[in-house]
Amino acid sequence: MGKVQIYEPFKGGLPPVIPYFSDVWRRREFISAYARSELRAQNFGSFFGQLWLILNPLLLALVYYLLIIVIRGSTGSERFAHLTAGLFLFYFITNSMIAGSKSITSGGKLVLNSAFPRLILPISATVIAFFKFLPTFFVLGFIHLILGLPIGPELFYLIPVLLASIIFALGTAILTSILNVYFRDTKNFLPYFTRALLYLSPILYTAEQLQPALKPISYLNPLFTFIGAWTEILIDGAAPTLANFVTIFSWAFVLLIIALFMFMRREREFALRI
Repeated sequence: MGKVQIYEPFKGGLPPVIPYFSDVWRRREFISAYARSELRAQNFGSFFGQLWLILNPLLLALVYYLLIIVIRGSTGSERFAHLTAGLFLFYFITNSMIAGSKSITSGGKLVLNSAFPRLILPISATVIAFFKFLPTFFVLGFIHLILGLPIGPELFYLIPVLLASIIFALGTAILTSILNVYFRDTKNFLPYFTRALLYLSPILYTAEQLQPALKPISYLNPLFTFIGAWTEILIDGAAPTLANFVTIFSWAFVLLIIALFMFMRREREFALRI
């Protein structure tokens, strides 16, 4: 006889937290299998599929690099390395955000016909975005060696910055998954939103080049500190300040907690709105 799952009412719209996350953890193999199947569907397993994941941001970096040369007349190999490093991290976070927005609505049959914590769908979207991000490390390493960029113990600071970026990306995936259930135009709006974030983040310019009058951008745009710390470690070999670490982990955990709270309160309504 198959296992029967019974949904009981819970106070305040929230399920029991520990059993809920225990159930999510028990389904980690499903998350892995689901992510792999989605990657295969996107030709990630093929050579050219993985090559395009690298070529796309590289070509964008080249286009923006030419734009900077035309507009500002400034050149330099470090400028191209800065663009490339910033774009790779930027697209990991925004790809997670965009994929997360479609995770619940595109998994409508699963939501309607299966009993499981719906949280695993935006988690899977972030896992997929991360696996797409992994091949870019080889490109960053190659650029780093060719250009003779600093190699030292400061590079280990990339680990906590990447960890905070993963947490933040997961938070954005969960939040946009909720928004797209209630407002189906969210997925159509996100490309414009992410393009604005691109121009407001220190990718086409460095954090030091931001005009004093535009300083509020660094406080209002969470990606500003993430990408600024990431590129400073890679390009300048500079360790992030304590304030930078506090900022990025505060953004990451606050967003994740808010997104989880909203998701768990609304999860049972998803089947009625898909």
